[in-house]
Amino acid sequence: MRHLHKGVSFAIGLTVLGATLAACGGGGGSAGGSGDGGQIELSIGTFTEFGYEDLITEYERLHPNIKITHHKTGEGGPYHQNLITKLAAGSGLEDVVAVEEGHFSDIVDKGGKFNDLTEIGPKDVTADRWLNWKYEAGKDSGGRLIGYGTDIGPLAMCYRKDLLEAAGLPSDPEGVKALFSSWDAYFAAGDQYVARTGKPWFDSAGQNFNAMVNQLDVGYLDRDDKLTLETNPGIKSAWDKVTTAVAHGQSAKLVAFSNEWKTGFQQSAFATKTCPSWMLGVVEENAGAANAGKWAVTDAFPGGGGNWGGSYLTVPKQSRHPKEAAEFAAWLTAPEQQLKAFAAKGNFPSQTQALTSPQLQDETSAYFGDAKIGQLYAEQARKVTKAQYKGPGDGQIQENVTTPALQAVEQGTPADQAWQQVVDGAKKIVK
Repeated sequence: MRHLHKGVSFAIGLTVLGATLAACGGGGGSAGGSGDGGQIELSIGTFTEFGYEDLITEYERLHPNIKITHHKTGEGGPYHQNLITKLAAGSGLEDVVAVEEGHFSDIVDKGGKFNDLTEIGPKDVTADRWLNWKYEAGKDSGGRLIGYGTDIGPLAMCYRKDLLEAAGLPSDPEGVKALFSSWDAYFAAGDQYVARTGKPWFDSAGQNFNAMVNQLDVGYLDRDDKLTLETNPGIKSAWDKVTTAVAHGQSAKLVAFSNEWKTGFQQSAFATKTCPSWMLGVVEENAGAANAGKWAVTDAFPGGGGNWGGSYLTVPKQSRHPKEAAEFAAWLTAPEQQLKAFAAKGNFPSQTQALTSPQLQDETSAYFGDAKIGQLYAEQARKVTKAQYKGPGDGQIQENVTTPALQAVEQGTPADQAWQQVVDGAKKIVK
């Protein structure tokens, strides 16, 4: 959930779009109330940047009987740990609670502690508001819809045009498509790049591995919440390809989001980067003005489409005003509000009507050579055909097991030894 790019303005046309979509899921009207005209107090909990500050003010203006308190946390890790603690305690949660998709798996087995939004939410909020895979991923293990989808993180590939050109590799948007047509082609190009330059091809093994696993039909757990690490050939294949690339010198061995990783963008420490939509802002912020125009983004991504990132709005059963909370969450996730959130913070919308809007389709990025990023990422989002089931502990396996194990490989641990650490570590999380 990160800043995508700077200076976006969708002021023109949003009013027209809002009028068109007003009938869709809480676009206007009353949020209900206590029945006696008294003011209702709602709270919402979010982390990092959702772009909701101005939207909350707007909602209060449209609904004078609603007062909203926004609890915003800087980092997602502590936020979600606190969420689990409050769920266990049975108190302390906000009326509307944001949950990041990587941590959504930790609450799917606690679905009984959340309201079914198809029961308490506005009846005009239907599945066709969202991309199908986004909607389906908002359900708990019992099939109840417990999350309204907010943003998504469709995958594309970012690369340094100048570095590829200097290595004698194609650097234009069409020419690079062959390099990124599959993971085998991507790593083969990496071997060529390293051989010709002596420099790393990508930033970290963990970043590539996470993207590869997210593309699989079945991830770390199956729908019976059983670990698949020893039975899922796709995960082991991804591991072997990434660790082989590390052995060939393709990794810059940088820990994602560390100070060294951030500095690596400025020092041209790597030539390619897996780029979910929210990563564009991260690249721009860290690479800086000196590298404007050197970075490019292409819709060619190894293995086709994929998603990395995005969140959901839930209504815990702790809420004293579940109906009003659901109406507020529905309004925040309506297409016109999601476009405003995109304008504010760059969070890429998951709503079908937002994806086809001129405001998003025409959006470009000067930093990335005037690339049509709105159109590009909308198309990438449509390449995702189904939601990968993420059972309890999925996010913990990625953060606390596979990523550290790959960092160990980058520091010299044999890949087979690290793989066994992954299997053993995952079993401790999923018992």
